[in-house]
Amino acid sequence: MGELNKILHVEDEADIREIAHMALELIGGFEVAQAELGTVALDIVEGFAPDMILIDVQMPELTGPETLEAIRKMPGFENIPAIYMTAKVSESEKGSLIGPLELGLISKPFDPTTLATQIRAMWDKGLSAAAA
Repeated sequence: MGELNKILHVEDEADIREIAHMALELIGGFEVAQAELGTVALDIVEGFAPDMILIDVQMPELTGPETLEAIRKMPGFENIPAIYMTAKVSESEKGSLIGPLELGLISKPFDPTTLATQIRAMWDKGLSAAAA
């Protein structure tokens, strides 16, 4: 993992996509591509080449974990880090979602003014864990 500049955000709810896009680009200074479904993310991930994926857990068609699994089967994306966003997650589900490539979990509703800071903190923590 190097510097975090490009984020692929996968979220089925349009209002959340819009708020997150503003929070990440305008406040955070990231380059952001968005997909409303996991299948769309699979179509655009190679062309966009994100540094990280910010992804909803519960989505129609492919869930967040299923989408990540499919992306990580693509050449060059086997180790792409991700952060989950979810409105509903129990502690037991949290444990099953977070693996070595998942940097963390952000609860919805999220604070748009601190979203970029949260993501950078998780990224930096992931960098130090990878170096350890």
